[in-house]
Amino acid sequence: MLKKRFFTLFISCLALVFCLPLTPLIGASNHIRDGEMAGYLGVPHERVPETYGGGFSLYVAAWPLLEEYPGNRFQTGLFGTWMHAKNDKPKPIERMYSDIEGGLGWWRDTRFATETPKFIMGGVQLNFRGWANGPGAGKGRDWDQPKGKYGVAQLSPWVLWPPDGLNLKQGTCGQLWGYGYLPLPLTEPKSKTAGKDVPTGNHCWTLFLNTGNFKGPVSFFTPYFFSQVTVDEPRTAGMFLDSRPANPNRALQMETQYVPRAQATDSKGDTYARIAPTSFPRGPKGESAVVHRITAYNKKALWDAVEAWFEGGPPASGAIDPKESVVHKFTGQGWATWRIYNYSDPKEQRVRIAWDSFAYPTALDSTTFGYRWNNELVTRKDTEDGPLVTLPEYYRLAGEGKKAQWVVVQPEDVPAETGLAEVSFSPSAGRPSEPYVTPDDPESCWKKPGPVAGPFQAHPGDGSVVTYYWYRFADQPALLNADLTDKERQSLQARVEKLHRSWKKDRDYLAPPAIGKLADIDPALILTPPPGLEAGYVPIATRQAAEE
Repeated sequence: MLKKRFFTLFISCLALVFCLPLTPLIGASNHIRDGEMAGYLGVPHERVPETYGGGFSLYVAAWPLLEEYPGNRFQTGLFGTWMHAKNDKPKPIERMYSDIEGGLGWWRDTRFATETPKFIMGGVQLNFRGWANGPGAGKGRDWDQPKGKYGVAQLSPWVLWPPDGLNLKQGTCGQLWGYGYLPLPLTEPKSKTAGKDVPTGNHCWTLFLNTGNFKGPVSFFTPYFFSQVTVDEPRTAGMFLDSRPANPNRALQMETQYVPRAQATDSKGDTYARIAPTSFPRGPKGESAVVHRITAYNKKALWDAVEAWFEGGPPASGAIDPKESVVHKFTGQGWATWRIYNYSDPKEQRVRIAWDSFAYPTALDSTTFGYRWNNELVTRKDTEDGPLVTLPEYYRLAGEGKKAQWVVVQPEDVPAETGLAEVSFSPSAGRPSEPYVTPDDPESCWKKPGPVAGPFQAHPGDGSVVTYYWYRFADQPALLNADLTDKERQSLQARVEKLHRSWKKDRDYLAPPAIGKLADIDPALILTPPPGLEAGYVPIATRQAAEE
C-alpha cells in the first residue's frame, strides 16, 4: 500500500484548485462533475463533573480511510476532540476561539502523504492568528512570520517529529493510537509577557502517547504560545490554556472536509454520484471499534507529584493516577452530516447521504464507540494490512428540497451512460513535493547557540528523508522564542534532565486499553540518543524532503 505523494501536473492542479472536472465529457449531453463528500460523524457521550479540568486521553482507531490517496485536496481527520479552556467569566471580546485539536488525519498542506494517516498536535492561538502542529510546524511557510511554528517544544529524546506530521507505521489498519494532553509545571508563572504587564501561566500542556513502540511524553505547547496574543489584546489575559483548566466535556467527532466525488445525470434526468472507495476498520465480529476510553483528569492526576519532585521531593513516576480520572460513558447514539456536493458551486444543494441505511452507531461496551453495518450494502475486504468494511460507492439523488437525500444503489443499477464506473480518483503523477527547510542564517536561533551533534537522517515510510540535529533541550529554537530568560531556560533544563533520567519510553503512563492492539510510530522515527546526550538533549528536524 506504500505510495509516495506527488503534486499533480498543471492541468490536474487547475482541476484541484478551481474544481474543474478531471474526467472529460462522456456523451453529447452528459457531463461528469467532480466534487466532494464532507461533514461530521458525531459521538455523543455522557458528561463528567467540571472538576476534571486537568486534560484528557483517549484511544482512537488508525486506518487508511481511502483505498488510494487521491491528491492534496484530500482533507479529513479520523476521530478526535477539541480541548478548550474552561472560563466562567464573560468574554472580553466577541469571539475567543483557542484550543488544542489536531489528531490523526490528512491535510491539504501535507506534503508527503500516503494512505496511512499522520498525527499533528493542532494548537490554535486566539481566532487562528497562529497554530502549532508540532515542533517546527505551524501556520504558513514564512519563518520571518512564524505564526505558531515555534509554539511546540520537543521534550522526548526518543522520538523525532518531522515537520509534515508524526508518521505512523505504514500499513496501520485498525490498531489503536493512544494519546492525550496533561499540564506539566515545567516553567514558572510570569507577571509580564514580552515586557508587557500581562501574565503568562505555567501550564505546559504536554502530549502523552501510548503506542506499541513508544510510551510517554513527547512534546508540549509553550505557555507563551497561548498568552502571546494578550500582548496586543490585554483584555484577554488569563483566559487561555496557559493558565486556565480545560473544559472536561469536549465534542468527540470525525471531521471530513473532502472525499472525492463524481456526479452525472442520465438521459432520463436521474442524477447519480460515486465517491472514492471509503473504508472503516473491521473487527472479528464485523463491527468497527473507533473510539475507546475517553478519559478526563483532575489536575492532581500528575501535576502535584511532578511539582513536589521539582521542589526537592521524591521522583514522580510519571504514571497518571487513575483515582484522579473519570472515563466518559458512551450512550450508544451517534449522528452523521456527511453530504455530497461541490464546494465551489454555491447554488448546488448540499444533500445528505443515507448514512443510517448502512451504518449503525453503537456502544460496543460502555467505554467503546463503534459501528455495526448493513452487510447487504457494505463490502467486507481483507487487505494485506488488515480487514476493512468499505462503504457503498454509488448513490442516486432521491426526493426534493429538505427531503432530498443520496440513497445507496448497487453498481449494476447505475446507467452505463453516466460514465461513473470509468472514473478514476487517482491523482496524476507530478513533480515531487517541495521540501520543508528551516532558517540557515548563522545568526538565527537555529544556529546560535545551535546544535551539539549532527546532521543525521531518518527515512520514514512516506518517501521523505528527514534531516535532524541534536540540541541541548533549552537551546532548541522553540524555547529561544518562548519569552524565557536565560535563567528561566536553565531552570527548565534542569527539570527536563530529571524527566529524561527517570521517565523511560517502555512503561505505561496512560492507562492501557482494554481492547485491541496498539498502533506503532514509524520505526524510523524512534531514536537512541548519541552517547553522552542521553539526558537534556533532544532531536530537532531542520529539513524534510522527498527521497531521491
